Amino acid sequence: MDIFTNDAGEQMKIAIDNDVLNNVAADAAADNQGATAGAISGDIDLGTTGASIGLDKDNILDNILKCGQVLDEQNVPEDGRWMVIPAWMSAMLKTSDLRQAYLTGDAESPLRNGKIGMIDRFTLYVSNNLDVVDDSGTNCWHVLSGTRDAISFASQITNVETLRAQTTFGNIVRGLNVYGFKVVKPEALVDLYVSKA
Repeated sequence: MDIFTNDAGEQMKIAIDNDVLNNVAADAAADNQGATAGAISGDIDLGTTGASIGLDKDNILDNILKCGQVLDEQNVPEDGRWMVIPAWMSAMLKTSDLRQAYLTGDAESPLRNGKIGMIDRFTLYVSNNLDVVDDSGTNCWHVLSGTRDAISFASQITNVETLRAQTTFGNIVRGLNVYGFKVVKPEALVDLYVSKA
């Protein structure tokens, strides 16, 4: 039974991650998205619909640094910064200049140990739950970054019950998980709109 409940918990986590990650990008502050991002500079291009940022191994680090600059211009604290990237972007990072260990300050390069870790104060998380956006035939993604203060999230399992299975001998378990989320500090959330170059 533990195998099935663990799998159900994992599937529920994936569904919730997908819902949160794909419904908060539009709530980032106006200065933290689009072609004129930057509360002070106003000239940082983070991509827009129809004009996504085409990432390759030569410009991927520069675009991550842009996200850091956008947060800096909003006076967002450096502690607890995160970035969620799709798997293809993680592979691209590992083939960029980051593969040289002395750039990351680590003893081993990310190419050897598979760990990306931190880049420009961002802890990087890889997720397959970022939806692909069809932008006039181009696959695009909203890469999110920010701090813990950006999004409020609450979740509670309100009901769990065991039932007799209708079609087999045995029991089934079902539960009700209630959750909600809201962008509470838009200036602490950045939306980088990217595609593969």
